[in-house]
Amino acid sequence: ANVCLWRLHGCLLDFFFYISVSNGFGAAPVKVEMPALSPTMEEGNIVKWLKKEGDAVAAGDALCEIETDKAVVTLESSDDGVLAKILMEEGSRAVRLGTLIALMVEEGEDWKTVEIPPPVAATQATPAPAAPTAPPPHPPRAASTGPLRLSPAARHILDTHGLDPQLATPTGHRGIITKEDALNLLKKFPDSKTTPVTAAPVAAAPSPVATPAAAPLPPGSRPMYPPQSIPGKPGAPGTFTEVPASNVRRVIAQRLTQSKTTIPHAYATIDCDLGAVMQLRKEMAKAEIKVSVNDFIIKAAAATLRELPEVNVTWSGEGPQALDSISISIAVATPKGLITPIITNAADKGVQEISANAKALAQKARNGKLLPHEYQGGSFSISNLGMFGISEFSAVINPPQACILAVGTSRAVLHLTEETGALSTQQLMTVTLSSDGRLVDDELASRFLDKFRANLERPQRMTLN
Repeated sequence: ANVCLWRLHGCLLDFFFYISVSNGFGAAPVKVEMPALSPTMEEGNIVKWLKKEGDAVAAGDALCEIETDKAVVTLESSDDGVLAKILMEEGSRAVRLGTLIALMVEEGEDWKTVEIPPPVAATQATPAPAAPTAPPPHPPRAASTGPLRLSPAARHILDTHGLDPQLATPTGHRGIITKEDALNLLKKFPDSKTTPVTAAPVAAAPSPVATPAAAPLPPGSRPMYPPQSIPGKPGAPGTFTEVPASNVRRVIAQRLTQSKTTIPHAYATIDCDLGAVMQLRKEMAKAEIKVSVNDFIIKAAAATLRELPEVNVTWSGEGPQALDSISISIAVATPKGLITPIITNAADKGVQEISANAKALAQKARNGKLLPHEYQGGSFSISNLGMFGISEFSAVINPPQACILAVGTSRAVLHLTEETGALSTQQLMTVTLSSDGRLVDDELASRFLDKFRANLERPQRMTLN
């Protein structure tokens, strides 16, 4: 009997322990983290949640829309369950990769009792003990009366650290406060962030004399130092308004800086005669086939890459990588920034198919609906500003690609025919090739442009169907 009572007592304890654990800790969560939706993505914005808390979710269901550095991509669920808790609301910006954005529970569990993991505390470095600081020295004697004269470097130092120029002792010619004077003042007030306030010296005079206010500057004179910019006060001198940058803008800024600081850019320019292309476009238009000059440029670049495969390379951390297929990136301007979708296997496509692909990709880019494979890869980009009347320009290479071709507008030029001595009109277009000097040297870039011009001026050499 005693043995049975002890066993019953143990079963009751196990039962109450299970009840307390279930009520105290809740359902075990399935974590949903910010994924890497593109190779260059480092953070994303939560645009819209497509599921609400408590909704059933099956594997493959769309959970939310995330703005990456290239487009707005739908995040799909990889598990079955119930969406229990949304941790990053709509509109959350700059969410780093791996950040917890939502929690799910398995089917049949109470989603309202989901256990929310504690936030991961950032490791904070223990600050070094501050050395005992000596009391600030007595402020120096104020400069003599009269307008202050500061050198540009001294003005910058004093404005940056908020120091009063009246406290500096001028040593320059004709009483100019030099850079050394400003640095000496900074050594006396190393922690100054605002203008130090000093008491007026007590003079042995029968009555104190108030310090006169600074006299207004004469009209047309330059102020001694520029006014401080104050955000949020419209109309005040030096004010500004901060504009939040989209993910696309931030990534563009980061990659352009990376390109110009790490890639040795080389430039080569050549003029191409568009007479044959213009005539062929008219003939195709009669057959109701509408293609643009840019479509011929894409085709000519792809055909030239096929003739010179040593240009169809990219740069990796260990050196050049030759590509098997020929894909061309085209620059598309969108409200959020410049996007470069890719026309894959461009050398195997005709001008009409290239035109259809380019139009479809440009529309998807402007709507933010590009898929990852539609903007990844390729070794060559084309940026065309001819429709804006730009005669010629130089473009920045999009790493890890090897080249980018900058295309200007066409212009009519009088040409003297050698055979007859008569004048004729040519439609010339200037293109500039920016190449990575580590991959494409000047001789190879020159050969590429020469073959590109030949293909463009004699389009019959290319496959047009």
